[in-house]
Amino acid sequence: MALALALGLASPAFAQETKEPAGPVIEIGDAVTADAQIRNRIQTIFREIDGLGHLGVSVTSGVVRLSGQVEEAALAQKAEDLVSRVAGVVAIENRLTEQTAVTERLKPVIGRFETRMQQTLDYLPLVLVAAMVWLLIGLLGWFITTRKQPWGWLTPNAFIADLLRQTVWLAFLMLGAVVALDILGATAVLGTILGAVGIIGLAIGFAVKDTVENYIASILLSIRQPFQPRDFIALEGMEGFVIRLTSRATILMDIDGNHIRIPNATVFKATIVNYSRNPERRFSFELGVDADSTLQEALAICQQTLVGLGFVLTKPEPGAWIEKIGDSNVLIGVSGWINQTETDFVKARSEAIRTVKTALEVAGFALPEPIYRLRFDAGDSVPTAEQPKQKPGTKPAPGKTPSPEPKSALPPTPPSSPAPRDQANDEVTDTGVDEAVLKKVDDERQAEPGADLLSTEAEDELGARPVV
Repeated sequence: MALALALGLASPAFAQETKEPAGPVIEIGDAVTADAQIRNRIQTIFREIDGLGHLGVSVTSGVVRLSGQVEEAALAQKAEDLVSRVAGVVAIENRLTEQTAVTERLKPVIGRFETRMQQTLDYLPLVLVAAMVWLLIGLLGWFITTRKQPWGWLTPNAFIADLLRQTVWLAFLMLGAVVALDILGATAVLGTILGAVGIIGLAIGFAVKDTVENYIASILLSIRQPFQPRDFIALEGMEGFVIRLTSRATILMDIDGNHIRIPNATVFKATIVNYSRNPERRFSFELGVDADSTLQEALAICQQTLVGLGFVLTKPEPGAWIEKIGDSNVLIGVSGWINQTETDFVKARSEAIRTVKTALEVAGFALPEPIYRLRFDAGDSVPTAEQPKQKPGTKPAPGKTPSPEPKSALPPTPPSSPAPRDQANDEVTDTGVDEAVLKKVDDERQAEPGADLLSTEAEDELGARPVV
């Protein structure tokens, strides 16, 4: 028991740890620096620093007391830091106060301004030399990039050549800026400037995302050349003749003379139908004949009629076929090919319909309208005014009697007979290309001859165009 008690009393002594002094060791004896030496040393240092020479310094037993007023709070902190580095200082009592008089507060500001003005004047000759070097390098880049060659050799596309010129000139300007900053010894500023420009460019890029997208699309379209001026195209549900391709939009003119502006980003991603790429174009239409007609003869008349039209090409040859059997007629499909450089598509199709219809009627083929029958539950069928009559010379089916003719209050009309052919109607009407809209397109292009990224001389993305 006594041994355990002794160990318990002794354990706190063993648990104690050695601690380092909280601050610098306070010397004693002959190593102590005299207070007068400490004060003189501090005053000597303060006299060499602007704004601290008038401060009061007193030292007692190594404790330094600072008194007086400073022009800025930073000077008070600076004085305390300097005193803490003097050997022999035990503690510091900072009794400095900040100057509140306006005239005294403005003195350091005016002093710094005068210093910077003097530095600017001293650097002015060097700045002029740097600016002159930057200007000379920029003028050299401008001279090189404004020449027609070698940019015309590098790319036949004028828009791409202009973009390449601007890029090279920008590179010359950046090179001049680097050389000028190197002359001034401020190359470190270039990194800051480039960083700021990058952040600003990123923000502008988000703000004008659609504009940048359209600009890039215009570059790609000018390279691909999917269409040429005066081409008749269809995209995004709109049709029109191409006027020009700008750096932002594709401009069309529809058949009514209206302008259509489509963003290039939309044009680049859209499905484009170019009707003018191939001069040969096929038109087709349908005509109905009576169900009892001799269809082989009707098909032959349709085809022969188209062959006789001068604006219809013989190769590929026209065609006629049975499209489908209707409720009261047979639909015949008719098609032919034209040369779009000489014939207007709409006029040609209209004239072909008129001519084929006339030929069928002259040959005795009727183009009937739909026929309907009405049947009542409690009575016999009621014939309509358009119910087909029994043909002469035919007998009614066994067990059936012919239906009586419907009575009408109006006097009977004589049977219709084919109208005599008018020679004027037999002549083919004008099917030439409609130059009205194309003339407006040409006028628009001549008004701004240099604002088009399309080329009428270069091949498009599919190569040379076929010729009929």
